[in-house]
Amino acid sequence: MSTPPPLASGSQGPGALRPLLGTVLDALDEGRRARGGPMPAGGPDAVAARLADAVGDVLPDHGDPDALHTLVRALAEGAADPAEPLCVAHLHCPPLAVATAADLAASVLNPSLDSWDQAPAASALEALVTRALAAEVHPGRQGGHARATPGATVPIPSDARITPGDTVPTPGDALVTTGGTEANQLALLLARETCGGGVRLVCGANAHHSLTRAAWLLGLPDPVVVPAPAGTLDPAALDGALKSVTGPHLVAATAGTTDAGLIDPLGEIAGLCRAHGARLHVDAAYGGPLLFSDRRRSLLDGLAAAHTVTLDLHKLGWQPVAVGLLAVRDPGDLAALHQQADYLNADDDTEAGLPDLLGRSLRTTRRPDILKVAVTLRTLGRAGLGALVDQVCDRAQEFADLVAAHPAFELYGRPVISTVLFRPAHATDEAVAVVRRRLLTDGRAVLGRARADGRVWLKATLLNPHTRPEDLAALLRTVEGHTAP
Repeated sequence: MSTPPPLASGSQGPGALRPLLGTVLDALDEGRRARGGPMPAGGPDAVAARLADAVGDVLPDHGDPDALHTLVRALAEGAADPAEPLCVAHLHCPPLAVATAADLAASVLNPSLDSWDQAPAASALEALVTRALAAEVHPGRQGGHARATPGATVPIPSDARITPGDTVPTPGDALVTTGGTEANQLALLLARETCGGGVRLVCGANAHHSLTRAAWLLGLPDPVVVPAPAGTLDPAALDGALKSVTGPHLVAATAGTTDAGLIDPLGEIAGLCRAHGARLHVDAAYGGPLLFSDRRRSLLDGLAAAHTVTLDLHKLGWQPVAVGLLAVRDPGDLAALHQQADYLNADDDTEAGLPDLLGRSLRTTRRPDILKVAVTLRTLGRAGLGALVDQVCDRAQEFADLVAAHPAFELYGRPVISTVLFRPAHATDEAVAVVRRRLLTDGRAVLGRARADGRVWLKATLLNPHTRPEDLAALLRTVEGHTAP
């Protein structure tokens, strides 16, 4: 009988992984050099053909000892690399090296956060980090109160005497998600369970598609979509909608729209929600990390009034995909997620003190994505993260200046976060779309597209803190060179 292949963990792990890591790093470098730019050239058919040729037989009769090198190299050669300064299409960040190294450790240890006995330290780490991040979103919650109920998990002074019915301080909490889509769906689920099945989503026309899709998935009434004529939710129109539609409402505001990176007037919206008794959710998947910046956190004034807030740290947080968060102002809302499965959280185990993890997610098996977040927070601190946020936002302002000063281009507006919309001056929408596709096919630059003011725009989302001013100038020259005369 042949010897089984080595494992990544246990006593064999370090010795087995070291040479494999060298193989991976070499293959990544070879693939990057073969690609020669931010995007593989040739378009979808050419990329697929090259990959198929490199992979060969996906399931051969006998294994190939060089498969790791071959496939990693092929994937790197065919990648859109967000670390390349001219790869700026989407909210797709280049991950920090320290976060990626932590992600490797998470994969090696392979804990699953559906029961404490599979993830003793990882579950404790998740509790620490999620509470700390929840406090960034809802900093005043330490002064809030909720009724003590059996099974409630809140920090209580060791000398306190608490009995059922007393009030105790309850800081906010946060759940780890796979990103903004899952977090938004959870926010609507909590609203439904808190306010009733008739709760109606009210959101701007600028809202992320995952919100209206979540309303459909959860069987909620058809959403009320409020105009956003300037790219942000119109408070006057929101006020009118809340007056005219009966029943409980969940208002969803946006802090960082996908198309232009705009932020709804959160303070005004929070005031309207208070006046009308509506629940408030803020989708801050993009803009949430502005909280780390002393210079820009005021852009999120009003965020703390939200009952739930979506954050996405694989955007403006430089984490490997995937990791998001849903911050919850009232931890009592999370009771709606409670599930009981005897093999994971038997009542007697819970009563004996084993933490119950099933109510922390809609998923069962979960990898410890919180490790890379914790390592990043601890390594960089608030100041380091804030500096990265400011760096990319400042670069967006510089790129907007270049566009505004160039007679061959038109600028949509000043960037609020790190997204710049621009287009060749006097071009048709069709011509703008063709320019983008030419760039993709040549592999020279990766730009997104957005529709604003009824027109198609090129979108540059700057998330690489290593981008230099000369890279911005090169991007504009490259786009100009691919614009039809």
